[in-house]
Amino acid sequence: MFHVGGARSALYNWAVARQSGGTFVLRIEDTDTARNKPEWIDGIINALSAIGIHDEDPAFEGPYFQSHNADRHREAALELFAAGRAYYCDCTREQLRERTGSDHLGYDGFCRERGLAFEEGRALRFRTPDEGETVVVDLIRGEPAFPNSAIEDFVIARGDGSPVFLIANVVDDLDEGITQVIRGEEHLSNTPKQQLLWEALGAEPPVWAHLPVIVNEKRQKLSKRRDKVALEDYLAEGFLPEAMANYLMLLGWGPGDDREIMPHEELEQLFRIEDVNTAPAFFDVKKLTAFNGDYIRALSPEQFANACAPWLVAPYAPWSPDAFDKDVFEAVAPLAQTRLALLSEITGYVDFLFLDEPVRDEASWNKAMKAGAGDVLSDARAELAAVADWKADDLKAVLLAVGEKHGLKLGKAQAPIRVAVTGRTIGLPLFESMELLGRDRVLARLDAAAGSLSVDEESL
Repeated sequence: MFHVGGARSALYNWAVARQSGGTFVLRIEDTDTARNKPEWIDGIINALSAIGIHDEDPAFEGPYFQSHNADRHREAALELFAAGRAYYCDCTREQLRERTGSDHLGYDGFCRERGLAFEEGRALRFRTPDEGETVVVDLIRGEPAFPNSAIEDFVIARGDGSPVFLIANVVDDLDEGITQVIRGEEHLSNTPKQQLLWEALGAEPPVWAHLPVIVNEKRQKLSKRRDKVALEDYLAEGFLPEAMANYLMLLGWGPGDDREIMPHEELEQLFRIEDVNTAPAFFDVKKLTAFNGDYIRALSPEQFANACAPWLVAPYAPWSPDAFDKDVFEAVAPLAQTRLALLSEITGYVDFLFLDEPVRDEASWNKAMKAGAGDVLSDARAELAAVADWKADDLKAVLLAVGEKHGLKLGKAQAPIRVAVTGRTIGLPLFESMELLGRDRVLARLDAAAGSLSVDEESL
């Protein structure tokens, strides 16, 4: 699944590429066969497309597959060995522990001068400089310096000759002409090693930008084992892709004014990678939800109806396909649009219109059907049956009169009616809903509610 942190990184890369007239390169690092399936690759491409990064755009290049470049990775590793920048090592972890007396110290360089040739089981290690420091030019973090003496001679090819990720990544970046690498800060510790490899292969390293970590409300790094992190999960819940993209762009960066919700094209133009913060970025689901509600309300009626479509059919919709009335939905949609925070909520708002009987929420029933509710239901039923013109304003007038008769304000008077008709105490405007539902269905539901109320009272 596509992590929201990866989506944020992709959006920042995309903005920089488009601003500079450059190219966004998608590379699938698929050398780990256990974590590589075609449907996952399709998922990445579809997720990118959802947030506006389209493979048909001239600024998009790829996808490239790291596994297709395996021969070049091996060649580069052997080049470094031939140039004396790497050496073979047959040390085991147990031997290193015996020499250092620790499980935590890095490799001690024991095989540096042994002159070993390749044999099965011997790893190839890069020979890091003993002196000086490696300075990383980072557009966000300045120029952090790493003492070379603190960087161990790291492995670039395993005992079977297969290159590891570090050198594969560098070679791919070289071959694909990468000039800027924008990624999460957890990769910063790898950067001096990669930069040494770039230099050893005779190339100038790219400019780096390491983005702040994204944390949850407890200020813990977002984790797939603990938090909801997959972009697809948020979209499946009813978050609009445009709202997600807008919110993700603001995780660690802002345009410098009080505005937050704005067209993505404008966000892209305003974005400056050097203005990204170094502090952790809080993934605030409540704020994201508020963003989403604003985006939903900004949709045209046609856009809103289309966006709701997935939640109006199985497996989300509890009604049968032939019970759904498109005209009724389009009539009620503007009433629902102002209330939704998530598109998936639409099902619960409109289900009473397309079911034979409303889904009864027990908490709502117990709250509304208190002493006197039966009399309100009875009087309302009698008055509503006599209404000449079944329109929302006339229905409201009836309930106002019934409320006055019982010494109740409209809110109290309509509570048992709302639960009888819709099954819930909270929902769409009642009188417009009753108008759409129709006289016969409303009266039948009032009768059913009165009957249930009588049974409840008798059981007491």
